[in-house]
Amino acid sequence: MGKPTGFLEVERKTVSEIAPTERIKNWKEFKVHPEEADIKSQGSRCMDCGTPFCHTGHLVSGMASGCPVNNLIPEWNDLVYRGRWKEALERLSKTNNFPEFTGRVCPAPCEGSCVLGVIEPPVTIKNIECAIIDTGWEKGWMTPNPPETRTGKTVAVVGSGPAGLAAADQLNQAGHNVTVFERADRIGGLLMYGIPNMKLDKEEVVLRRVKLMTEEGVTFKTNTEIGKDITATQLQKDFDAVLFTTGATKPRDLPIPGRDLNGVYFAMEFLTGNTKHQLDHNFDGSLPEINAEGKDVVVIGGGDTGTDCVGTSIRHGAKSVIQLEIMPRPPEERQDDNPWPEWPKIYRMDYGQEEAKALQGEDPREYLVMTENFVDDGNGNLAGLNIVNIEWVKDEQGRFAPKKLEDTRRTIPAQLATLAMGFLGPEQTVVEQLGLDTDPRSNIKADHEVYTTNVEGVFAAGDCRRGQSLVVWAINEGRGAAREVDRYLMGVTTLP
Repeated sequence: MGKPTGFLEVERKTVSEIAPTERIKNWKEFKVHPEEADIKSQGSRCMDCGTPFCHTGHLVSGMASGCPVNNLIPEWNDLVYRGRWKEALERLSKTNNFPEFTGRVCPAPCEGSCVLGVIEPPVTIKNIECAIIDTGWEKGWMTPNPPETRTGKTVAVVGSGPAGLAAADQLNQAGHNVTVFERADRIGGLLMYGIPNMKLDKEEVVLRRVKLMTEEGVTFKTNTEIGKDITATQLQKDFDAVLFTTGATKPRDLPIPGRDLNGVYFAMEFLTGNTKHQLDHNFDGSLPEINAEGKDVVVIGGGDTGTDCVGTSIRHGAKSVIQLEIMPRPPEERQDDNPWPEWPKIYRMDYGQEEAKALQGEDPREYLVMTENFVDDGNGNLAGLNIVNIEWVKDEQGRFAPKKLEDTRRTIPAQLATLAMGFLGPEQTVVEQLGLDTDPRSNIKADHEVYTTNVEGVFAAGDCRRGQSLVVWAINEGRGAAREVDRYLMGVTTLP
């Protein structure tokens, strides 16, 4: 604890952001690191608590409390305050393979459980983490570090999202020959095509890390779909161990009248198509086939994916953007039933809502709203949505269910609607080919911290095992699965 009175003297200061009306003109990252002196002073706010909940990484009331990868947060906060950046990077790298990802897209459950946050705004942990790793890249400290020896064992990792990349990185460092299979044309999975470029730059951040892993000995194969281009059973024969990290890619649909109209898309169809187009055309200002230019856009669903649809639509030049949420508006402050160190369920405006408000004058979200049907323009195209307000009431079984408020029905215009209502689980092709057991939610059945399936030598981790979750949980699972794969191959493991 470099400065015992730091939290008394220094106010919380987050990263600077390019103004919404300026940043919507391009697809570049819009967060800007503060000056080094400001980052150091923010590090001084860390109290180095006797019990630092920030890195506990456990679940409280079903939500992450503290860092799931158990980052040594007080240690590197203190090192940053003292200006010992390289040591801070070493500490950070002990627990997190990709802090440049989490430092940009993680919702920071560490800050939600920061002890200082009980009475004051919490420490800017996420910003400091990102500054540490970005400094490491800028200073040239991030260099290839291949293993000194190889075990001769081969591992196939299916899926190149955060769980797959974390597992591949760990297994490669253990000396195994790792091949990562990705069905898309670029490595990164969710990191590449599920998150827009303005939140996570693909060339300068994602592919930079992939290049480093390649130089360290990891083999990447794109445009290769396991279960189709190579059967899952063949993959099992070709490798000593197989790890599935395919994500939860089955989107939740909205089967109401008009769902098949032109103009209604899953959020990932919209977001993936946009990012691929921008990368293929080097951000030349052109738009993908599915775009929001000049259209009234309705985003159904909240969360990060809904926000990304809002921000992407605005950059396309949408005429208007509305975001519909079936849940009530969160409170401004923690409620009694949501105590620290639980994740604070409070009202926030993310970047997309900030941009929409800057253009439209208000938060684009409407709460407690249900869509009854999509409206046809007479030619098979979307013209609008019929919506109704709801309230949540208990049914005869004591469960909460939505009740329509009949006098609130109305029609809103829309020529583009995106469904951002979450995901139902992994696709089932490889599950069926290998005869993998699944849980009641269709996820691949494998216990946390064990990751073994019912098939010998086959493991599962990340969203395909636990269901839709955070990038930082995916990294946690990838690291844990790598440890168990290593133990399976060698009998013992030294991986953390």
